[in-house]
Amino acid sequence: MEADGQTWLYTLGALLVISSMSLVGAVSLTINAATLSRILIFLVAFAAGALLGDAFLHVIPEIAESKDGFNLLASLSVLSGIIMFFSLEKILHWHHAHFPSEDVLHPVAVSNLVGDGLHNFVDGAIVAGAFVASPHLGVVTAVAIALHEIPQELGDFAILMHSGLKPKRALALNLLSALSAFVGGITALLLGSISAVEAWLLPFSAGAFVYIASTDLIPELHKEPEPGKSLLQLLALSSGVLVMAALLLVE
Repeated sequence: MEADGQTWLYTLGALLVISSMSLVGAVSLTINAATLSRILIFLVAFAAGALLGDAFLHVIPEIAESKDGFNLLASLSVLSGIIMFFSLEKILHWHHAHFPSEDVLHPVAVSNLVGDGLHNFVDGAIVAGAFVASPHLGVVTAVAIALHEIPQELGDFAILMHSGLKPKRALALNLLSALSAFVGGITALLLGSISAVEAWLLPFSAGAFVYIASTDLIPELHKEPEPGKSLLQLLALSSGVLVMAALLLVE
């Protein structure tokens, strides 16, 4: 089905609102550096929970409910996401060690930006496809994705901050990653459908989220052995999962 002018307008307007959710981290600019430093590790724990919740409660069930279901291609795509991000970080760590510079992003930051960018691309395509089907479905889909983006983007911002970025630079890079939703939306509107690409990108994103949460974020939490803080980290991680679970009610 070809998209008309109204569909283009609705889609781009919805994606503008969704992309603006990446600026949720701006609240950190109102917090003094000492306080932000103390709470950052708990935000990282929340981010780990949100990433795992997104992968296992949203992305993978969405694939399973699709026309082809969770088939061999989907399984290989999840695994390829894990392996590709392992390879990416190996290359980035090597470059970081041999060419140290304050301008070179930490490997964890790069992995998170790439993984989130791919996911936002798919979200943009999904929103566009929904508006092509009907304005009502488009609005419902856009609202669900926008709500989903708030905890996701808060976690992404925490990851970027924890990797050593200043708040303003973290916000700018997070926004840049979020704008990939426009690329996905415009691509879907021009092509009419990118279902074949989504069939690969969705599980690939799930693999990326599981890898980042399990190998980059959770090991950081183990560096704090104090029982009280460990309990708070567990609660923060569980909160990330629970927020993603609660969002199932609006999807």
